[in-house]
Parts: sequence; structure tokens; C-alpha cells
Amino acid sequence: MPEFARFQDEPLQMRSGTVGKTGFLRLGLEHRCGQTILAKLERRSPYMVQRALHCDEAMPGLAYVFLITTTGCVLQGDRLALDITLGPHAQAHLTSQSATKIHAMDANYAAQSQSITLADHAYLEFLPDPVIPHRHSRFLSDTQITIAPSATLLLSEIVQPGRKHHHPDERFGATVLSISNSAVRPDGRVLFAEKLVIEPQRYAMRQTGVMDSFDVFANVILCAPKDKAERIHERAGAEVKLTEGLAFGACRLPNDAGLIFKVLGRETAQVKAKVREFWGIVRKEVVGHPLPPPYLWR
Repeated sequence: MPEFARFQDEPLQMRSGTVGKTGFLRLGLEHRCGQTILAKLERRSPYMVQRALHCDEAMPGLAYVFLITTTGCVLQGDRLALDITLGPHAQAHLTSQSATKIHAMDANYAAQSQSITLADHAYLEFLPDPVIPHRHSRFLSDTQITIAPSATLLLSEIVQPGRKHHHPDERFGATVLSISNSAVRPDGRVLFAEKLVIEPQRYAMRQTGVMDSFDVFANVILCAPKDKAERIHERAGAEVKLTEGLAFGACRLPNDAGLIFKVLGRETAQVKAKVREFWGIVRKEVVGHPLPPPYLWR
């Protein structure tokens, strides 16, 4: 990636990508006897998954999987890989145990690659907690999706401006964030590709067309069959509420791939609430069930 060309120096503590700096997690979920089970699990620290839970009364066959990182943060030189595969008719909800914190860096950068594959009629909600880039952090995220025409993927990324209540320089203090997403059909046909490069020290974040007066950004991708995506689009709407510090809207992805839903807010709670509202619409339209009540600590 050209935006990381100037960050090839190695950390003094430990070289990038060496043992202790690489982690991977491979999850294979399959539909068996009316439930989705965790049929395959391979991992290397700091990634960890304990088991699939079936805790949704409306969808008892839905597997809930919590992604755990034993280090609690992402450091310079880290190289992380996540591989998720859902078999035919499998249904799963994946989330993280907490926010992803990208620590300050004085050498190299951190990177994660994510591969998501959904077979016929599979259904995946991948809704991790927000990314919090600390001051002087450098983070590369690349997500590659392979999805069957009858499958549905709801993928959410929420990016905070940093630890804005910790220090004034933390707000948009990251050096570079590069976030890319792409999707193809199983036969290799390209559906779409999107890339966001955020460099607050090079380009003003407070200008119109970027973040303006907002602090938190959510990028939600919905890959779904065209008829379902159209019904969701009609219900999602679009609005700018400057007095409330919130703006949101949905638009269609190319090649009948689905929708992309974006949210801007001044506080994380506002953005998460709007993403949850969109998630509720998706679940109702795709599988015909409502969301469970939110947990008290959410």
C-alpha cells in the first residue's frame, strides 16, 4: 500500500511479523440438525474463541461467536489474519469482546487481513465494537468477501476519532488509517471495492465533505439478494440532523451486490444506536425475526 511506504522501519523491541507479532483465527461454521455449529477452529495468539453460543430465543439456531484478543490492543509490527467461512444455510453473529485499540507507534505499522466466505443461503452478522486509533497510530485493514448470490452479509466498521476525552491531541491524532473492502461471487465475478484512507495530519478532517463537526464514523456493508436489499433501502432512509449531531444514509452497491449504509455522529453511542436500528431492519427483512433486547452494558 503506497500510504505505508514511508513506514518500513522496524520496531526496536521486536521485528514486525515475527513470532509473537502474528496472530490468526480460522472459523468454519456449518448448519447441522437445525443449528449452526462451530465446526472448525484454528488460532494463534492473540486471537481466541471459546465456543459458539445459542442464546437468541427468536433464532435458536443462530450461533453467537465472540472474538477475543488476549493482548487487549494492537501494536506496531502486528500482523493479524481472520478467516471466516459459513457453509450452506449456516447463520451466525460475530462480535468482539471490546473495542479494538490501536496504540501509538514510532516505527512500522499494524495490519489485519480478513477473509469472509459465505455459501448458498448463509447469513452472517459481523458487528465488532469500534476501532479506537490512538495518537500517532498507523493501521491497515483489508477485508475480502466471497459471497453466494443467495447469502447475506452484514458487516459493520465503526471508527472513533481517538481517545478524545483523554487528551486534546488524541482527537484525529492518528497518522494513517487505511480501510479497504472488496467482494466477489464464488465464480470470481467482481461486485465492488471500496477504500478509505484517513491521514489527519495531511488532510483537514473538519472540512465539509469529510467529517465537518462530527467525530465518529460508521461504514456498514450489506451484501444481500436484490429483492431484500431493495426493501431494506426503502426503510433505511437518509437524514442530516445537525442539531442532534447525527447524519446517516443508505445507497445501493454496484452489480446488485446490496447496500452501503454510512453514519456520522458526535458520540459513539449515537452511531451505535443508528447501526443497531439498521441491523434490526436487515434481520427482520432477511430472516423475519426481530433483534433481542440490547444488553444492559451495551
